[in-house]
Amino acid sequence: MSTKPVVLLLGATGFTGRLIAKYLSTHPEGSAFTLALGARSKGRLDALASDLGLGSAVQLHVVDVTRAEQIEAAVKGAAVVINTVGPFWTWGTPVVHACVKHGVHYVDLTGETEWIKRIITTYHYSATKTGAIIVPSCGFDSVPADITTHVSSKTLRDITGEPVDIDTSVSAYVVRGGFSGGTVSTLVTAIEEIPANERRVVRTEFSLSPAVGTPSPRSPLIYRLFLPDTRKTLIGAYFFMQPPNRAVVHRSWGLLEAEAAGDARAPRYGPVFKYDEFLVTGGAVRSVLLTLAMALGLGAFLITPIRWLLKKVLPKSGEGPSETVQRNGFMKVTNLTTAVASASPAAAPLQVKTVMTGQGDPGYSLTAVIIAEAALSLVLSATDARPAVGRRGGVLTPATAMGDVLVERLVKSGRVTFESKVVAARPVEGKKTV
Repeated sequence: MSTKPVVLLLGATGFTGRLIAKYLSTHPEGSAFTLALGARSKGRLDALASDLGLGSAVQLHVVDVTRAEQIEAAVKGAAVVINTVGPFWTWGTPVVHACVKHGVHYVDLTGETEWIKRIITTYHYSATKTGAIIVPSCGFDSVPADITTHVSSKTLRDITGEPVDIDTSVSAYVVRGGFSGGTVSTLVTAIEEIPANERRVVRTEFSLSPAVGTPSPRSPLIYRLFLPDTRKTLIGAYFFMQPPNRAVVHRSWGLLEAEAAGDARAPRYGPVFKYDEFLVTGGAVRSVLLTLAMALGLGAFLITPIRWLLKKVLPKSGEGPSETVQRNGFMKVTNLTTAVASASPAAAPLQVKTVMTGQGDPGYSLTAVIIAEAALSLVLSATDARPAVGRRGGVLTPATAMGDVLVERLVKSGRVTFESKVVAARPVEGKKTV
């Protein structure tokens, strides 16, 4: 009997699911795991397996996520589940329940902070008892935000030889890509189905964190990020992914702080840590116009008749960007992390710049790579190679569950690069940079 871990992909016949299935079916380490595909339609599963040229080694499971017995039958034989069936508020909880019950690891693509809050409250403790590692938001939201902060913090530790308290960590995004019907469905669900009180709760900072940290400064109308090594300033606008990304980074902060409370040498970000991010636009006027456009777009979705019309004309579930858009897409995330200033008034604060780049549509073709490698990080890597905080199970984050293992796997994929270095800081006025 084979002892290879089973990687179960749910929603395999959906738009993003097909991309993930294709990536995993041709993975260089394919001989190290058994691929299992799950979807509601047996006919569509068979067609997908035929299109990808999959042999008898692949497992096919008919799984309707409204049928608990079908979820149980598929999940209990897996080592890790990749869940792409959203909106997760509507369909995700039974899958997490089965994974926690059977001690099976889990990753998904959600950006639904309200749902993540629910599963933390309901399943985090139970998952630590069964050993299930549950990691939401393992795609474009929120791996770049979470993992670049992790890499910058590690670079600070490596250069100083000890944990370094961080003041601010700011990520500037440059992206090109499209969106799918699943994205539209998630937005509609958030407006129409999630109770207002739960939406209000997650709008507060540190809503997913086990502790409350330092409040973030108010978001400016125009963002500016000075890069000391190039002497250039990135200018941009509010990024609509900031709230869910920040919530995930804050959870990483809180989990690391809790771990460091019992071990002073454990990695942490420090008590005054603050995270922010923005979308690079290239100019102040563009930033203002983009912010206004996003506000008007969201406002339109809040008006029932307009929302009804938009649902008719925007992409439907299962639809997404063309192959050309996916192929020509790209992502560049520049993170600047600044340590708490030295006690010396002449010393400029120590800063690290981490750049994560990826070729392909960030939300789809790149996300397929990221979530697949996240899943494989949990079943093909040595347990002691992953962060200590993530080895005991629970509802975690990419940085706390996988950390450097995920970084290394993404680089090895050939689709993602990382560069992290200490950069000379802007000098204190009248002082020299050190």
